[in-house]
Amino acid sequence: MDLVKAKKYLGQHFLKDENIARRISESLSDSIGNVLEIGPGMGVLTKYVLQRNYPNFWVIEIDEESVRYLENHYPELKNHIYFGDFLKLDLSQLFLAEKFSVIGNFPYNISSQILFKVFENRKQIPEVVGMFQKEVAERVAAKPGNKIYGILSVLLSVFYDIEYLFTVDEHVFNPPPKVKSAVIRLVRNDVEALDCDEALFVQVVKAGFNQRRKTLRNALKALGRSLENVPDNMLQARAEQLSTNDFIEITKILEKEQKG
Repeated sequence: MDLVKAKKYLGQHFLKDENIARRISESLSDSIGNVLEIGPGMGVLTKYVLQRNYPNFWVIEIDEESVRYLENHYPELKNHIYFGDFLKLDLSQLFLAEKFSVIGNFPYNISSQILFKVFENRKQIPEVVGMFQKEVAERVAAKPGNKIYGILSVLLSVFYDIEYLFTVDEHVFNPPPKVKSAVIRLVRNDVEALDCDEALFVQVVKAGFNQRRKTLRNALKALGRSLENVPDNMLQARAEQLSTNDFIEITKILEKEQKG
């Protein structure tokens, strides 16, 4: 179990429940033949993804001991293991820039960063099925009006349909985490691009939620822009009360003022 202990410090907890691993694997569709698993560890989930017989399946693992374990126990992965950091990987180099789905029991300490990278590379990633810390999964899947609704909820929901699939108890991991986990699925919708400045949209969303206890009128002051044409009902609301379309509308107004 030395490998398990080592991975604990990387934020990874080994899934040991075969049924949960099977359910995660079965939650990924067959619509895309290219699949990448992030953080396979000792391959409990990997085994079931391999059984799906995807035409082009790769894994990426940052821990050298885990890579050696995978090479020794899953010979079918030969030449299909990336040794490196997903967050630093140029995804345009993967699968010859073709679309690919993502699956994994994601390390808790970088799970939000993984999702931000998915958002940035959404044109290449049509689907994600992943296990997260439960509160992260709930936050991503949250709707407007919910206190846990946040930055990732807004950004991802623009381009993905998000589904909370099921909750996972602590005892199915080794070592067991101190929190429950959950599996969610993200599937690309039909939105190809925003009809506003995307960079400004992200700034507006982040500014609103970075001071989420304040009204938008006060939270958006950090942008240093005039808010006089933003509807008063939006400015009096807090970020958690606004829909994705509301944030897009605010962005359009600020963009128009900038150009004018």
